[in-house]
Amino acid sequence: MRGRGGIAASRKLQRWWRGCPSTAISDDFFVSGRDGRRMSAAPLASALNNVVAGGEFSNRSQMFHLVARYKGTNPLMKLRDYQSFRHDSSQRTLGLKLRSFGSASIKVPRSTTFSKINTEDICHFRAILGEKNAIQDEDRLSAANSDWMKKYRGSSQLLLTPGSTEEVSQILQYCDSRQIAVVPQGGNTSLVGGSVPVHDEVVINISRMNKIISFDPVSGILVCDSGCILENIGVFLANEGFIMPLDLGAKGSCQIGGNVSTNAGGLRFLRYGSLHGNILGLEVVLANGSVIDMLSTLRKDNTGYDLKQLFIGSEGTLGIITKVSVLTPPLLASTNLVFLGCRDYLSCQKLLMEGRKALGEIISAFEFMDCASMEMVLNHLEGVRNPFSSSMYDFYVLIETTGSDESSDKLKLETFLGKSMEKGLIDDGVIAQDMSQTLSFWRLREGITEALVKAGAVYKYDLSIPIQKLYDIVEAMRTRLGHSAKVLGYGHLGDSNLHLNISTAAYDDEVLSKIEPFVYEWTAANRGSISAEHGLGVMKADKIYYSKTPEAVNLMAAVKRLLDPKGILNPYKVLPSSLVLPN
Repeated sequence: MRGRGGIAASRKLQRWWRGCPSTAISDDFFVSGRDGRRMSAAPLASALNNVVAGGEFSNRSQMFHLVARYKGTNPLMKLRDYQSFRHDSSQRTLGLKLRSFGSASIKVPRSTTFSKINTEDICHFRAILGEKNAIQDEDRLSAANSDWMKKYRGSSQLLLTPGSTEEVSQILQYCDSRQIAVVPQGGNTSLVGGSVPVHDEVVINISRMNKIISFDPVSGILVCDSGCILENIGVFLANEGFIMPLDLGAKGSCQIGGNVSTNAGGLRFLRYGSLHGNILGLEVVLANGSVIDMLSTLRKDNTGYDLKQLFIGSEGTLGIITKVSVLTPPLLASTNLVFLGCRDYLSCQKLLMEGRKALGEIISAFEFMDCASMEMVLNHLEGVRNPFSSSMYDFYVLIETTGSDESSDKLKLETFLGKSMEKGLIDDGVIAQDMSQTLSFWRLREGITEALVKAGAVYKYDLSIPIQKLYDIVEAMRTRLGHSAKVLGYGHLGDSNLHLNISTAAYDDEVLSKIEPFVYEWTAANRGSISAEHGLGVMKADKIYYSKTPEAVNLMAAVKRLLDPKGILNPYKVLPSSLVLPN
């Protein structure tokens, strides 16, 4: 920062870190190797904790050099370790056993039009895939039948794991002829029951289809199988000097085919936009087994309808994605992160507006969380701490910038922060000085889900609301529920995406009746969307009318009936069953 006010603000922003210990890094911290496998970094964790304790090294800047020695001469070390830590934290969250997860119980009757599998069907699939890839093992089926939240559970009797597009085609051709319902499944990280059976549908898991097919280092265009794990793609691209335009907390488990089929958003949405703009082409197998090759690697192709867009966000109800072509941006050398305390939601809005003007092309993330979210994390997660000592603020903002010129980017950020503090938009803030501080900041934001689960029951809603009114629903819900629940609001402010969470000691039908359908009605009345990035799945299939007109829903149903006339692809999901299932 520059100028008298800038210097004062800079000192205020950085003063807290001097002489204060960072969050300890646990021995189960993992880093990614060049081949995409996770390696234990216990020696690194131990060394870093020595630094944190102030024993071996005299200042925080040496932490970076310690890690650099551990990782060798790899210039991408800082980004990879940072991402691996975030993944590891999310994986611990995903591994927790949840009792339930928001929304009312989903009870959809099984369609009598679907056939039940028999011994002849199983023999046919084994002839296509081999004995070991037509699975009836109880443990494997149990995992395939249940989502990671333990909220949704089906009763499928068969798990198929094809290894090629041709095998997927043969499976669907047979299922269509027999009218056997199927569920496409990847990493199974859905939050709305989109990737597990509702009844006895056959599960088609594409995890074996996980090869990088090609990469053009000039254009940055990657072509890969749909079963590639997002984090593995990220490691491959990092070695090439590029990154994925998509970054998710579940990147260590989720697969690119599932990401595309749900139009996943994530932390880089503000910078790189949605997958509708980054996906250049797809290969898709339709319900009747037809393979549609739309695997373009061209950025400009103005011939006819852009059919691939139909399948992005369709949640596997129109076809199974088998290959993906994606435009990837170059990996930039300069990354900065700042954690800020604000007095009210209006200040957060103004800060976003000023940030877009002042930081321009380098702003890559703008996350916010309220005081209730911060308290939840501090009270229920071990190893986290308040960056502002004992001071608490009503709102917190996390801003990340990425650019190519470190000195210029830092100057832009410090100037922006100094002016924002002078305007009263920021009450206090901390600039991350090294990797440890960066990790601890992200842990505060990404640890909210884990903290909520440890606190008890939680009802979760993923909403897109005009930014001026985004936090109003949090306050309305607090008024509505009173002392019977804690209401939290956090999310991707730059994308107008709110994660509304209601925390209670135990699940209560009376509490739920006050939440739904009020949350959907309020969102619709304020011209929002009941799903910003999680999709509809089975949880919200019948609630689509809150966000779409009957005419639009009928047109979607017509497309579904055209491409899947027997309704075998991921039934009971996305659209009301009465519109798309045969009588």
